[in-house]
Amino acid sequence: MNWQDEGFLLSKTKFRENANIINVFTSKYGKMSGIVYGGNSRKIRNYLQLSNKIFVFHNIKNTNKIGYFKTELVDPISPKYFNNNKKTSALLSIASILNILLPESQPYKNIYKSLNDLLKNFDRNDWIILYLFWELNLIKELGFGLNFDDLKNQIN
Repeated sequence: MNWQDEGFLLSKTKFRENANIINVFTSKYGKMSGIVYGGNSRKIRNYLQLSNKIFVFHNIKNTNKIGYFKTELVDPISPKYFNNNKKTSALLSIASILNILLPESQPYKNIYKSLNDLLKNFDRNDWIILYLFWELNLIKELGFGLNFDDLKNQIN
């Protein structure tokens, strides 16, 4: 199955001498894993930074095996915040949370849209409040939302 889509880089792991296994969160296909050959080369490793927006071309020969990615940089998000420890920590947290919580090959268009909106507004002064609302929305979209009316009734 061959496809192409934009997505956010969630994780990367060194594989063999010059390759990486990466997880990408895309709008159409959800979280997907694949091998990037040449991922440790100077050209590619510079933009394979967590939470960067990349364009991926996915190629797979057998559905029982991991596929291959060819990648291109769309938006370098993480380098903008290398000098800001709080924002860098938030970006790493976002990537880790999504990498752990999202199942493979399940599209979550609302989560993708809310993540895209959060990262577009990451330069605002109230970014931390937007981040907290994003986390609450993520919990709700995954089916674990809080119903404050029930909590209120239990207290009374």
